[in-house]
Amino acid sequence: MASKTFLNLAPKKKQRITTALLTEFSHYPLVKAQVARIIKNADIARGAFYKYFDDLTDAYDYIYRCALADIRPHLSSNSSATELLDATRDFLTATSASPYFEFIKLHLTVNEKTIVFTDHKRQLAPKRWALINLCHQTICEAMLDPKHTADYLARLEAVSLTLFPTQKG
Repeated sequence: MASKTFLNLAPKKKQRITTALLTEFSHYPLVKAQVARIIKNADIARGAFYKYFDDLTDAYDYIYRCALADIRPHLSSNSSATELLDATRDFLTATSASPYFEFIKLHLTVNEKTIVFTDHKRQLAPKRWALINLCHQTICEAMLDPKHTADYLARLEAVSLTLFPTQKG
């Protein structure tokens, strides 16, 4: 987790570092990411990087959390199936792509296999767990095969109506 020192930085400096992290992790898998490139792009000292983050994985976790907050700002553990579907659809079909699109694509296609985050989904009701995993899988498939995004979203909506028939998909 990012240190309190980092979280309390002046907004411009914090944004400069966040942008450098996003750039690095959008272009390089975590195993090939380099602190050297990050500190150069952020214009900070190597010691400052380690004052703000324990290591590259910690910095990656910070950017991952920023991406999730940006992609699904209005979602909570109580969000409806419709809201989950809408957030998935919005992320995949927005006319101005999310600044986190390439990061998420690299995360889903490469990094996710090597990083273990605390699984908060263990506590979800079975149907909700299934829908969240289906949304995740839909995003993965659409990013790997963007020509068929509409098909993947239609399939997700059909399954959502089966799981949650009282909610409009």
